[in-house]
Amino acid sequence: MQRHQGYELLERIGSLLRAELRKSGAEYGLQPAHLQALGFFAQANRYSNTPAALTEYLGVTKGTASQTLLVLENLGLVKKTEDICDRRVVRVELTRRGRSILAALAPPELWGATCAKLGKRDLDDLAGRLEQVLRVMQQVNGTRTFGVCRTCRHFLSEGASKFRCGLTREPLKAEESLKICREHEAAPAA
Repeated sequence: MQRHQGYELLERIGSLLRAELRKSGAEYGLQPAHLQALGFFAQANRYSNTPAALTEYLGVTKGTASQTLLVLENLGLVKKTEDICDRRVVRVELTRRGRSILAALAPPELWGATCAKLGKRDLDDLAGRLEQVLRVMQQVNGTRTFGVCRTCRHFLSEGASKFRCGLTREPLKAEESLKICREHEAAPAA
């Protein structure tokens, strides 16, 4: 029987981190999926801060995403608003309380303690390798990359602090260019 050591290691690491999130989130009535949703909306740009994008990002059903948002909204951790340009679209933003709880709980203390014991070089190497694995998995699975705007093939730099989305042709603020986007397509290697 062939062993899949990389898979087994990632699965075990994920289990340990989810257990920590479950333990720390319980104080606030939150499950790991709720914290994942908060983390997503904290990173999402204006093209991605929707229930539909959350559904895609987490790889869950619309019903599961809807129930997750309902819990977060009832706890006052997110607020939903109608899109100004398209009233059919709902935008989701973290409240001050949502940002505060997310900052306190994610990443879990276990991750911080682990990182403190590893060197910067090892952590950088790990992050690079994991990103490579993630991108290949997304490609094989045919899922969106949800990458950072600045790494997208549509990202246009028009000056020192002037950016534009080549897909929508809309200007981007500097802070938006550091957020993740559901329309992300990896830029070709230079």
